[in-house]
Amino acid sequence: MNTPTHTQTQRPEDEHLGLSANVLYGLQHVLTMYGGIIAVPLIVGQAAGLGPAEIGILIASCLFMGGLATLVQTLGIPFFGCQLPLVQGVSFASVATILAILSSGGDLPSVFGAVMMAALLGLLITPIFSKIIRFFPPLVTGSVITTIGLSLMPVAAHWSMGGNAKAPDFGSVANIGLAAVTLLIVLLLSKLGNAAISRLSILLAMVLGTLIAWASGMTDFSRVVDGPTFALPTLFHFGLPEFHPAAILSMFIVILVVLVETSADILAVGDIIKTPINSRRLGDGLRADMVSSVIAPVFGSFTQSAFAQNVGLVAVTGVKSRFVVATSGIILLVLGLLPVMGRLIATVPAAVLGGAGLVLFGTVAASGIRTLAKVNYEDNMNLIIVATSVGFGMIPIAAPKFYSHFPDWVATIFHSGISSAAIMAIALNLLFNHIKRGTPDKPSVFAAGTAHAPGDTTACDTLDTPAKSLAH
Repeated sequence: MNTPTHTQTQRPEDEHLGLSANVLYGLQHVLTMYGGIIAVPLIVGQAAGLGPAEIGILIASCLFMGGLATLVQTLGIPFFGCQLPLVQGVSFASVATILAILSSGGDLPSVFGAVMMAALLGLLITPIFSKIIRFFPPLVTGSVITTIGLSLMPVAAHWSMGGNAKAPDFGSVANIGLAAVTLLIVLLLSKLGNAAISRLSILLAMVLGTLIAWASGMTDFSRVVDGPTFALPTLFHFGLPEFHPAAILSMFIVILVVLVETSADILAVGDIIKTPINSRRLGDGLRADMVSSVIAPVFGSFTQSAFAQNVGLVAVTGVKSRFVVATSGIILLVLGLLPVMGRLIATVPAAVLGGAGLVLFGTVAASGIRTLAKVNYEDNMNLIIVATSVGFGMIPIAAPKFYSHFPDWVATIFHSGISSAAIMAIALNLLFNHIKRGTPDKPSVFAAGTAHAPGDTTACDTLDTPAKSLAH
């Protein structure tokens, strides 16, 4: 690991708080992101048809890899790691694409191969990414993130109904009622004045919802003891990776989104703790993300990225030390060596996941909407870019068989809402905002339509009479 020089020790992130403080604050970071990091393997495991024991292994793998990636990012090795208080874990941005690969005939080895190769491509383009990041403004990333959240809503609904369409109780009042109770618990805990409980509302609601299900006979913990309590990670437990070009291309779009998100997180945490971030440090952080994502499939995990909620925790607590977050990485590593924890989590009923997922996935969509709120919509085509991109991304969600008569590679790429939205957003952003030739000052009714609030007729006055009547 890099040894800080005398000058480096003056940085805010190099503060040493002592072992007990590191453990306590580090555990708080883990609890803050725990619900998010276990959600991805739960979703993927359910979609891949894995049993509780296998889902437990998948969860343990993601925890272990998250710990390893966090240590690389916070402590750093030459050329890898920004040495900032950033917790790493499985990126939620990959979920929709993983589900698309699985639903289009792929399996976990196909997913792992796509993650590995796409991340390797991401690692190769990291040196020039700062030059092309201007092609991924909030207009593009906001459209994609919004689509990610919206595209996962059917998953939450399916879980709320029981998760297994062939089960006799699928869609029963009991299942939907359990999902509703879980959702209600999330809302009530979020309403409490205690900030810590509010931040952990989804995780606590999943625990309480599972206990309610156990008391109602809707789940049991008998299979938790089936298997070892402690186990070292098994390399390629779910099979050797398989490489399919369409799946890799689809996942590469996710990698571009991850690079943009991690760049934003690095810059944000640097601003929060008042430490300078230069291009070299940004590059080291992005390379850490990518190399972790390349290695992740070896252990049975997926794309790795910084957790934005933990950036918020740094801002709330004011604890700037990267060694606190490195301790979080060690805690995640230990949890990853305990597959019994994964099996325990796998007992969470699908209906409980559905109730929590409604908020969790909705939060992703809301984050995208918040990003889109930063976009300027006056006298440009940005509104139609967002509308077309999100609409295009919703096609495979609203009509899953839309591309069934197209070649397999087309179906694999566009069956994912995130891929569809990203491709359209990038292409339209280039067409309207970077290729200026042929674009008039007032491109269409959409440009004028964004310039006024409800009840304001100023923008409509710039239109001709037929357009006025249409706009109103």
